[in-house]
Amino acid sequence: MVNDLQHEDNRKDDVATTDVGAPAPTRKRLNFFERYLSVWVALCMVAGVILGKSLPDLTATLRTWEFASGSQINIPIAVLIWLMIIPMMMKVDFASIRNVGRRPKGLLITLFINWVVKPFSMALWAWLFFRYVFAAWIGTDDASQYIAGTIILAAAPCTAMVFVWSYLTDGDPAYTLVQVSLNDLIMLVLFAPIVRFLVAGASSLHVPFQVLFYSVVVFIVIPLSVGVILRRWFVSRRGIQWFEQELLPHLAPVSMAALLVTLILIFAFQADNITNKFWHVVLIAVPILVQVYFNSSLTYWLMYLFRVPHNIASPGALIGASNFFELAVATAIALFGPESGAALATVVGVLIEVPVMLSVCAFCNRTRHWFAGFQ
Repeated sequence: MVNDLQHEDNRKDDVATTDVGAPAPTRKRLNFFERYLSVWVALCMVAGVILGKSLPDLTATLRTWEFASGSQINIPIAVLIWLMIIPMMMKVDFASIRNVGRRPKGLLITLFINWVVKPFSMALWAWLFFRYVFAAWIGTDDASQYIAGTIILAAAPCTAMVFVWSYLTDGDPAYTLVQVSLNDLIMLVLFAPIVRFLVAGASSLHVPFQVLFYSVVVFIVIPLSVGVILRRWFVSRRGIQWFEQELLPHLAPVSMAALLVTLILIFAFQADNITNKFWHVVLIAVPILVQVYFNSSLTYWLMYLFRVPHNIASPGALIGASNFFELAVATAIALFGPESGAALATVVGVLIEVPVMLSVCAFCNRTRHWFAGFQ
């Protein structure tokens, strides 16, 4: 999949050199950590399981550190999630939303997929697979947990990582920013009620609204607010060029390190689940994969049907396919606990995120000619 992307870039470079004096564009590549994110996740899985099995008392102690009794919001994971999400939120310029009216079709399709199709289709796929197709291998209680986790995963649209996927497909960065910004704002309002409605309906699990509300505040409102405040403060002090070219690149390793440490803790909390139910991990991946390719294909087709340019269509398909897995993992832990099947389901989403998204990028690059002439 990575080779497909590199081949596409090589082809672009060859075309560029036919123009006399025109500099060849820089080849587009993921950085070292992004390229092998699935490898790091797998290593964190191993390290976390070893930690959970070899030091169960330490793991149990870390699991009990909550903000308040009964909140189910784990302090170490919450701090790591903030370190992970705040630099991502600092990239979002909400002022760009005011320019959306000039080309609304791509944005409307993206919002339709993310908030009308995606959570409900995931609930359908999860219910179908876990209640019927995999019923012989998965018990009723586990099925309910896995349905809840996959719904939480689908209800959180992708944020920061979509800038990477958009870059790899020559997406319009300004328009991608608008799509991400508006999704973040909508998440503040719709994430909690959608999760509560679908989880209760599809999995028969009770979702305590107070805990869900705390999750939205802790994992969306706080990092989003801090990100916006820090962005404005740094830009006012040092300028937008320094902010984007100097500060943000230095914060990227912080987010990545926080992600990896978070995964180690999550897998440590999930050690018994993973070792006793490894086959379940494989089964959980199936409806998530079906969901990803269903939503990306539907988005891409609608973009083509409404003659949306490729540099808007491809990021739209990628946003429809990917998830804000940091929020999903944190919410599943807050609602059902770090050792729950729901948390395990969201972690499986993290495990398959990068290779799946690279395959969608490769497809978008190979079909660029389908959108020739669209304005």
